[in-house]
Amino acid sequence: MSDPGLQPAFVLHRRRYGDSSLLVDLFSQSQGRVVAIAKGALSGRGGRAALLQPFVPILAAWRGRGEVSTLTSVEQAGGALGLAGKTLYCGFYLNELLLRLCQRQDAQLELFAQYGHALASLAAGEDIDPVLRRFELTLLQALGSAADLTVTADGQTPVEPGGRYRVSADGGPALADGDDRQAISGETLLRLARHDTLPEPYRREARDLLRRVLAHHLGNRPLKSRELFQTMPLDKP
Repeated sequence: MSDPGLQPAFVLHRRRYGDSSLLVDLFSQSQGRVVAIAKGALSGRGGRAALLQPFVPILAAWRGRGEVSTLTSVEQAGGALGLAGKTLYCGFYLNELLLRLCQRQDAQLELFAQYGHALASLAAGEDIDPVLRRFELTLLQALGSAADLTVTADGQTPVEPGGRYRVSADGGPALADGDDRQAISGETLLRLARHDTLPEPYRREARDLLRRVLAHHLGNRPLKSRELFQTMPLDKP
């Protein structure tokens, strides 16, 4: 019989803990980020090590009230999401954003749902750029840092598709000067807000904009997942 305390979750990262255990960072539906010790996971009992890896939907239960909990039960909740090549690196990118930016014990139901949807979309071979942009926007909303991209910072003036705008990391769009190299087209902002398709040049503008906004929250320490992309002949997320 399944543990009634089991909650949907994913492993974001794991590392060895002692001789036979794992220390796992979970992203759970009920409590957001949770760090837990999986005792004996590497000892061969119950096959938990095979389940406790990224991109495998699981049901997990844990106990403890401190910074680090103890994993008490884990079950597979679906097939492993087959990420490989570029999509695998994109999955690492999503995981690293969650690890770096989400507080522990802070449930984010919409973000959890969007994370699962993003992984499934990557595994299904969908166009990568819109998948990443939707997730990044949802993450910024969860952080309370996503401005309304359909109106300017005064909250009253609609963004015009043919206009050019500067978007700060902590504010809404404002009309840009003619020579502003970071100006974004109104069409790009409106497409992002609607989750529309992003052909070039809107795709490049959207990627650069969200990278700048996320960098404001990430600080000076670079993302390891982006460094991994440097080793592959692929575009970076």
